[in-house]
Amino acid sequence: FCSQQEHAYPADELMPLTCRGRVRGQEPSRGDVDDALGKFSLTLIDTLDTLVVLNKTKEFEEAVKKVIKDVNLDNDIVVSVFETNIRVLGGLLGGHSVAIMLKEKGEYMQWYNGELLHMAKELGYKLLPAFNTTSGLPYPRVNLKFGVRHPEARTGTETDTCTACAGTLILEFAALSRFTGTSIFEEYARKALDFIWEKRQRSSNLVGVTINIHTGDWVRKDSGVGAGIDSYYEYLLKAYVLLGDDSFLERFNTHYDAIMRYISQPPLLLDVHIHKPMLNARTWMDSLLAFFPGLQVLKGDIRPAIETHEMLYQVIKKHNFLPEAFTTDFRVHWAQHPLRPEFAESTYFLYKATGDPYYLEVGKTLIENLNKYARVPCGFAAMKDVRTGSHEDRMDSFFLAEMFKYLYLLFADKEDMIFDIEDYIFTTEAHLLPLWLSTTNQTISKKNTSTEYTELDDSNFDWTCPNTQILFPNDPMFAQSIREPLKNVVDKSCPRGISRAEESLGSGPKPPLRARDFMASNPEHLEILKKMGVSLIHLKDGRVQLVQHAVQAASSLDAEDGLRFMQEMIELSSQQQKEQQLPPRAVQIVSHPFFGRVVLTAGPAQFGMDLSKHKAGTRGFVATIKPYNGCSEITNPEAVKEKIALMQRGQCMFAEKARNIQKAGAIGGIVIDDNEGSSSDTAPLFQMAGDGKNTDDITIPMLFLFNKEGNIILDAIREYEAVEVLLSDKAKDRATIFKGKMIPNYIIDSNLEMENMDQKSSESDSHKPNSEEAPSESQDAGAVSEEPEGGGESSAVGDPDPLSPASTASASVSMADEDPHASGPSEASAPEPACTPGDSQPQEQNSQTEASSKAHWDSKVQPMESILADWNEDIEAFEMMEKDEL
Repeated sequence: FCSQQEHAYPADELMPLTCRGRVRGQEPSRGDVDDALGKFSLTLIDTLDTLVVLNKTKEFEEAVKKVIKDVNLDNDIVVSVFETNIRVLGGLLGGHSVAIMLKEKGEYMQWYNGELLHMAKELGYKLLPAFNTTSGLPYPRVNLKFGVRHPEARTGTETDTCTACAGTLILEFAALSRFTGTSIFEEYARKALDFIWEKRQRSSNLVGVTINIHTGDWVRKDSGVGAGIDSYYEYLLKAYVLLGDDSFLERFNTHYDAIMRYISQPPLLLDVHIHKPMLNARTWMDSLLAFFPGLQVLKGDIRPAIETHEMLYQVIKKHNFLPEAFTTDFRVHWAQHPLRPEFAESTYFLYKATGDPYYLEVGKTLIENLNKYARVPCGFAAMKDVRTGSHEDRMDSFFLAEMFKYLYLLFADKEDMIFDIEDYIFTTEAHLLPLWLSTTNQTISKKNTSTEYTELDDSNFDWTCPNTQILFPNDPMFAQSIREPLKNVVDKSCPRGISRAEESLGSGPKPPLRARDFMASNPEHLEILKKMGVSLIHLKDGRVQLVQHAVQAASSLDAEDGLRFMQEMIELSSQQQKEQQLPPRAVQIVSHPFFGRVVLTAGPAQFGMDLSKHKAGTRGFVATIKPYNGCSEITNPEAVKEKIALMQRGQCMFAEKARNIQKAGAIGGIVIDDNEGSSSDTAPLFQMAGDGKNTDDITIPMLFLFNKEGNIILDAIREYEAVEVLLSDKAKDRATIFKGKMIPNYIIDSNLEMENMDQKSSESDSHKPNSEEAPSESQDAGAVSEEPEGGGESSAVGDPDPLSPASTASASVSMADEDPHASGPSEASAPEPACTPGDSQPQEQNSQTEASSKAHWDSKVQPMESILADWNEDIEAFEMMEKDEL
């Protein structure tokens, strides 16, 4: 805080690596992240009530005077309604709450006369124009000076907002109404909440991530408890606590029942589709869901809170911090960590509920990691990558507003506090609002008669706040007994299954089905799984997840067999993940009208030709095989011979497909995912593994394309019939692709005067560094061991799927706009800049090959005009692509 005041004030945030303030417009834009900055000394306002919690009353008094004297809320700047509400409006209200408390005590703030509340009311009125929609949902952004639809507002064209953005207003707006007696703020916030509730998916009682603010249609129909929805659920429960309105509790209980029914897969919390809640929407979790155990504590549902919190703690122990996103097998998905406080918040609430000193040790770990890895001379820096420990020049205001508040409260004894924290409720930004507001200035009807609530048979709904006497009667080891099975969940140090050596000696029972033999397409195998209590879940990305419930097994012996099967599957998956990882490959369309410009990112295979050792790659026209799945003898070998075969994923091993097309005479193969809409934009790439047998007999290259990328080739076939592609380890420049082929003639200067160009100029131009090369991918791809029907692979607890996702997913289509006249090998070429002047390439179309090209043309009997007429369509297509390149 002192560093912020010394080096950054009055800027919104401190940049701790360069020891200066972050002023919007003076630093490179960070996109939506900067919408929190409004040139209103954000960090100072956000930190006000933290100073009082930490018993820094003198500093608080000075800070309030600074806010009153210096902060201007009438700036011509577009800000996020959500962030401004929770950080600035909440900060002003929290500061006002503790200011009047200190004034009543008689020692500090005797001069205070509600100045922070007046500023909060001014800001509230500046946010109201955002609610000028037919639905009552606010626009996501507002101009502090001009509102939304004013000609100078530079906002008001948005159509979508996130559920949390529209549903996280009620605490601050209701508090502002209760403090001031002006009911309009609470009315607007209630209307937005009512609209979201009415638009919930009625069969699942879930809400989506993004909603259209005008029509109420769900734009993103996935649902979870993390980013985009999180604080909507939080504010329903806390609105009941603060305002005493039963309708908020009834709504929360309805949603909570759906969350525990569909999203909660202890200890995981996985997003699902609101219309098909049994179908997972993704296989990773974001760090914002770390708040949920704390909310479950407030709800009184302690067991799942302990389980999820313990899982998150194990991830933190592995990476020192909680990555922004991590997969179901606890690998890093997004490596950043902006010093988020949600896990510390849940730790504090769990300690309050259980009194278990274990959570003090968790808090100690958090503090030690902050000091060891994040502390820099001017503050604490966000982690750019938790794997490498690299820093980002960023310290968000919520770090001071929340992190130190929760950590201090975790360790503070009652005598360390100058006021009773139990008299207040925390907003989502940890600002303090007094509970006595529930009986002050009540101008809103509490009964919502527009909707009937579902009757839910759940005894947990009798609990509204944690009661340790009920939850842990004379059992101090209760929380530990829940945590213990999860101690090794991240490292997968589960009890070791029976080894093959032990089986060979005849010791120990054998399960009726071995993991290495399992095929998801085999009905007999599925029946055995059912008997063992193992259920099979098809994920959206085509993988298969296996989950065992011992109570569903036919007998206790079958349940033991199921456990051994799951342990084998985990070990099998781990072994495959440790196998050599291969980088992604490239499928480059080289025929008309693409000419090498379209590069599709492809997953490699652990068998067949190693494209990294064959720099030229494999080039040929593509042909669709029959049967399309490639799982039996190819019936159209004449169409496949000397071509690259296209086939669909599913129903047999990848290696089996490769053998069948190789036998038919194909020179390569491309497997296209059968899961509609799958794309390397959103799904991790993976590599195709063998079938557990010797695959040395497979000599052709095999690559894997997701559905979106595969459809690009299929659409090209439908439109142009003959489509030629290049399979390679990385994209080639066009000079390399067309070396020695006649097709480059389309690059003849479109003014048809190439033969008359000055020879000297040509030689000079030939030295220009025209060779470019599409950036290649460096991320490793994971492994796929088998290819069952529907594209699903067997998986077990964590990431039991033999499809091991790559560390990141690359863009599905990259434009490799290389000059066909470039000289030199492609390996020496440099990546093309993202944006180049539109007229740069035509000026570079004089190359060193002009002389040889001229001789080549002179040696032909066919006149140049005839040749140009033959390729006229290609020339036009090329010129059009030049214009439309970006």
